Amino acid sequence: MTDMHPLVEEAMKKAAVAWLTVPGQPGPYAVWCLWLDGALYVVSGPGEQPAPGLAGAVVVDVSSRGDHGGRIVTWPAQVQRLAPDDEAWPPVTQQLAGKRLNAPASTADTVRRWADECVINRLVPVSDQVEAGAPADAGSGAAPPRSTPAANRTAKPFRLHRVRGAGPNR
Repeated sequence: MTDMHPLVEEAMKKAAVAWLTVPGQPGPYAVWCLWLDGALYVVSGPGEQPAPGLAGAVVVDVSSRGDHGGRIVTWPAQVQRLAPDDEAWPPVTQQLAGKRLNAPASTADTVRRWADECVINRLVPVSDQVEAGAPADAGSGAAPPRSTPAANRTAKPFRLHRVRGAGPNR
């Protein structure tokens, strides 16, 4: 790994959410994350956030956005799986579990569930090549909505009788 770009370090220390662009997956998607010791950690799996394609990816692009919604920085990252027998597992998972909002169980139970059912990926910057500020195409970055069964037209509610307008003489 080369020296990390200072903008990456500064932006990711403050980020609660990062946007991942995974090759072969539609558009960037948001994930909650933890920046720790020069790497970004992301939990995915049953009962956690989806991260399509992340576990099988080698390199992904990570973006950080500011409070205003504009991009601060985008950087390439190597994807590494953090295994429960890794020496970094205890300190990383303790901090991840502490950052996990609305955890359904205690920190110890959450970490145990992650070891059994989930994947924790470590995203490590692979180069000093970053893109800062607005993207080169200056587009909004918006993608068309994905099709979903939730987008069905809703029927009008049933009315038992006709409702008359309330006029001044009524």
